[in-house]
Amino acid sequence: MNAAAAVPWTEMFSHRDALVRFAQRRLLDPTLAEDVVHDVFEAVLAGRASFAGRSALRSWLTAILKHKIVDLVRQRAGVESLETAGPDDEDGAREIVCPHARPDELAEQRERLAQTLARIEALPAGLREVVQRRVLQDQDSAEVCAALAISEDNLFVRLHRARRQLLN
Repeated sequence: MNAAAAVPWTEMFSHRDALVRFAQRRLLDPTLAEDVVHDVFEAVLAGRASFAGRSALRSWLTAILKHKIVDLVRQRAGVESLETAGPDDEDGAREIVCPHARPDELAEQRERLAQTLARIEALPAGLREVVQRRVLQDQDSAEVCAALAISEDNLFVRLHRARRQLLN
């Protein structure tokens, strides 16, 4: 049975904000959290996950989200264990890489952040306002929609367009 037929899209989508908040607490990256939640809905709608009704819908969606987050963290980790590392150096020691950013990397990150914030400021007003409220200020979708007098669908269209312009 296809999951999309078993669970109405509107019912699944009503849990979106809670799933995004859950993912943001784990990933500490609002954009990445939105992407992972999107992957959850995509998996359900594509039939790669099917709801059997043995738990609450939100619990089931959260379980899928947890697996997606674990997969993402593993994919991005890029950490080698000492057992799989290459041959020893001349003195028998292995090089261990610090997981924290170096000062030059921090400076680059700050510069990219400043450039990104400047690009957000350069967006058209309608796109800039949704990015500032939803992404930078982390307001709930309903709150942003009420403040801007737009529908939730329009909010997501604007966010998509803004992200596309920021990536170009």
